[in-house]
Amino acid sequence: MPLPLSHIRVLDLSRVLAGPLCTQYLADMGADVIKVEPPGRGDDTRDWGPPFAVPRDGDMPGISAYFMCVNRGKQSVTIDLTTARGQELLRDLAAKSDVMIENFKVGGLKKYGLDYASIKTINPKIVYCSITGFGQTGPYANRAGYDFVVQGMGGLMSITGQPEGTPGSEPMKVGVAISDEMSGMNALAGILAALVGREKTGEGAHIDIALLDVTVASLINVASNYLVSGEVPKRLGNAHPTIVPYEVIPTKDGHIIIAIGNDGQFTRFCEAAGIGHLAKDERFAVNPQRIAHRKELVGLITQRLREETSRYWVDLLESRAVPCGPINRIDEMFADPQIVARGVQREATVGQAAPMPMVANPVRMAGHETTSSKAPPMLGEDTDAVLSRVLGIGADEIAALKKAGTI
Repeated sequence: MPLPLSHIRVLDLSRVLAGPLCTQYLADMGADVIKVEPPGRGDDTRDWGPPFAVPRDGDMPGISAYFMCVNRGKQSVTIDLTTARGQELLRDLAAKSDVMIENFKVGGLKKYGLDYASIKTINPKIVYCSITGFGQTGPYANRAGYDFVVQGMGGLMSITGQPEGTPGSEPMKVGVAISDEMSGMNALAGILAALVGREKTGEGAHIDIALLDVTVASLINVASNYLVSGEVPKRLGNAHPTIVPYEVIPTKDGHIIIAIGNDGQFTRFCEAAGIGHLAKDERFAVNPQRIAHRKELVGLITQRLREETSRYWVDLLESRAVPCGPINRIDEMFADPQIVARGVQREATVGQAAPMPMVANPVRMAGHETTSSKAPPMLGEDTDAVLSRVLGIGADEIAALKKAGTI
């Protein structure tokens, strides 16, 4: 069976993370993704290393581990969009595409005739997605948007990190560029919804994704709690604002996560840990009381868990259906039997280079392989083939475009 998006062509003018992550998922699902990059330089993240999966070769950018993780399954086409002929080529490609995605500053493509209004006139069915820091409207629309800045502005850092007044209590960003990642996933959802809608209306859409909007939406219950109560949430470290115990607890040789979601689980935990009397203590018997006496309870639990190793507690609590888990380093995570069994780590090859390790697409679909086996492309490796296949441009004209520096 063909992959679900094998009939879809995507013109990808995005760079760095949010847009490329979105289009990698589209490629994994079978879409024909044409990644457009500046000649000679390419996507900035090609050089964001070390480490490099394929090192730079003279003036030719290689493939950094960063670029590698969000660009598999795509074709790299180099076109200089600052030239009139380059703009014409891109409009011709847009006319033959179902989706166009870009993350230029607001209005940045208008002067090239590559903005949504211009593209819509030649392809009314196009699903055009713009990803920016602050969206297409509003007083911040023209600002450059960076994940780190948006994590701060969007409230995420105000609730991430150790509690105020404790060691290391400054606001903390998430360990990965989570606002960019979530924006890529929201862009993906918007594109797929617009493609389904197009089947009914025959018309495309302009999707406006803002990192700031996405970050605020990601606050979920924290934002809802504030809107309902008016109380400003504070940093709790690894603790949960409305469930106790739901946090990291130190053990004899490290730490584990205890994630108690209801009173029954708390009782099982206490009995398994040999502190069954705590489940009967009126201060801790039900969750609201545990919240009120959080510090006392966590202190008592910590005292007990420090007596045995992390492995001991995880094995014991898992056997009693108590939600818990280890805190793995990245190497430990990749060696975990569940990760191995699920085939999360994959490999692809580029020419004569060593096998390139990759993380599989987490969406599993019966009857389909949803992780593209096509390695991230070298810069411009598909230019000739795409221009010939999609636009019908002959070898002589391609040679002339190269000589002129257009491609």
